[in-house]
Amino acid sequence: MIKQVKPKKIYEIVAEQLTELILSGEVKPGDRLSSVQQLAEDFNVGRSAIREALSALKAMGYIEIRQGEGTFVKKVDFDVATQMMPQILQKEDIRQLFEIRKFNETGAASLAAVNRTEEDLLELEGLLAEMKKAEGDGELGEKADIEFHMAIVKASKNDMLYRLMATISETMQESMREARQLFLYTNDEKMKQLYDEHFAIFLAIKNQDSRLAYDKMLEHIVGVEVELF
Repeated sequence: MIKQVKPKKIYEIVAEQLTELILSGEVKPGDRLSSVQQLAEDFNVGRSAIREALSALKAMGYIEIRQGEGTFVKKVDFDVATQMMPQILQKEDIRQLFEIRKFNETGAASLAAVNRTEEDLLELEGLLAEMKKAEGDGELGEKADIEFHMAIVKASKNDMLYRLMATISETMQESMREARQLFLYTNDEKMKQLYDEHFAIFLAIKNQDSRLAYDKMLEHIVGVEVELF
């Protein structure tokens, strides 16, 4: 059966070319990559495409981004490289990830409402504040978003669930990036809605309303899923 060919996004093409340079040894471990601006000129693409490509390579463990220093190539385990996470998530991968999240994160929110500590609430409040401050900044908002969801899993006090979610956290980050970019480039109201949904989940956990925490998390995940698909 012939499958429909899906056009690649610009950042996917850039990510693949950079990956080839790393795996071929043309750029070596410890090498510093050019600046985002220079890479954008070299590839003749926008800086946002370069940033997305670098985020994908970071998720795969090919590079590390050092604050104030630049982006450096990491030592790649070539035996493992071929078995790593998919280069770039396809739509079906993201759809399946949302199914996993609907099972796991609703349960985590429900447990967090019962087991959360004051320390957990302070961490969640801090991440909400970061999310609010980052409205309009996709990268900062994405970081606060993934950390907020993982903080809820941690607050569930189920170590096995936390380890399970940690194994797919990088994949979750990719799906959240797509969602936040969709909202970011539509209108400010969408970004406000995203924040409000997170705040509603937090309130249910703070008030120790297990059922409401479950419902609000499900409502949030399904809402983002609908927007994406």
